[in-house]
Amino acid sequence: MKKIAVLGATGSVGLQALDVAAARGYKVDFLSANKDSSGLESLARKFMPREVALADEKMALELKALLADTPIKVLSGKEGIISGIYGSDSDTVVNSILGEAGLMPTLAVIDAGKRLALANKESLVIAGDIVMDRAKEKGCEILPVDSEHSAIFQSLVGERRDRIRRVILTASGGPFYGKSRQEQRGLTLADTLAHPTWKMGKKITVDSATLMNKGFEVIEAVHLFDVPVEKIDVVIHRESILHSAVEYVDNAIIGEFSPPDMRMCVQYAVDYPERFAREGEPLDLISLGKMSFAAPDTEAFPLLSLARRTASEGGAMGAVLNAADEEAVFAFLEGRLSFYDISEVVLRVYDRLSYGNNVRELDDILELAGEARKIAKTYIKE
Repeated sequence: MKKIAVLGATGSVGLQALDVAAARGYKVDFLSANKDSSGLESLARKFMPREVALADEKMALELKALLADTPIKVLSGKEGIISGIYGSDSDTVVNSILGEAGLMPTLAVIDAGKRLALANKESLVIAGDIVMDRAKEKGCEILPVDSEHSAIFQSLVGERRDRIRRVILTASGGPFYGKSRQEQRGLTLADTLAHPTWKMGKKITVDSATLMNKGFEVIEAVHLFDVPVEKIDVVIHRESILHSAVEYVDNAIIGEFSPPDMRMCVQYAVDYPERFAREGEPLDLISLGKMSFAAPDTEAFPLLSLARRTASEGGAMGAVLNAADEEAVFAFLEGRLSFYDISEVVLRVYDRLSYGNNVRELDDILELAGEARKIAKTYIKE
């Protein structure tokens, strides 16, 4: 019986990972969340892990009281999550924590010598070189859970990396595909959260609408697959059926087609190199009928181009990009910033801290990310 741990268990990907655990009969050894005590209590009672942790220390005390009648140990704070990772007997850790908060847990999983099923793309956006170097040093397997990177990984199995001509990263285009930059003025939160194909958390759904999420995925692909950004093309594919592909030097394109469902990606990451049957409707190509492909509009969605620039510049610029985007998106979700101005804030912060391409040490990278947040908050107020 495989044992797994799920970080960010009460979020969209975390819940889907636990659906897979229930269906496949994995033993769940450790669960973490941010501050959803009632949600984590429910999951803890269902899966009976040895330990659980909440990043919010006050809510962790509440959870401890809720689980007092069980043998489950409750840990608290960021340190509690790290302690739970090191103490876990899991074979694979699914990291689906949102944002920068997922970086230190990613490094802890690597140091603990466990397989990392990575859904926290920000770990690689912020500190990709550090994460990948650490994984190589420790002999840690990193299996991507993002559908696009899972597709690329599967398309590379058995192939030589030096035979890659390009990576084709597909994007749904989000809810505002076809709208010009000016047409994005006045778009509402409800408009933004109406994603055409995927059901995701609010933050990633907004990032999908600005194409920032796809920009993050470009940076993630650079690090995961050791491919220069010049060999990564983004293609709009509205149907979200071809999840990504790899073109080889002989003109062959190998891709992965499936319904848009993260459960398949989680199962593949945990069970690799094996494949096992799973429930769910298979892809019906006849009913699908056709698929469409188009180039992204980088004038209307400038953050995609900014992410490509980030991948080239390196250093701490990924951390700056992520920090500015997190602050801008959360301000939008709280009604303090317009959709149009998300991109404006991120672009201004990035230009202000452009010297960060020379920053390489983790502490310095995180310090510059903190500076980016302060500047972003100032621009948001303006």
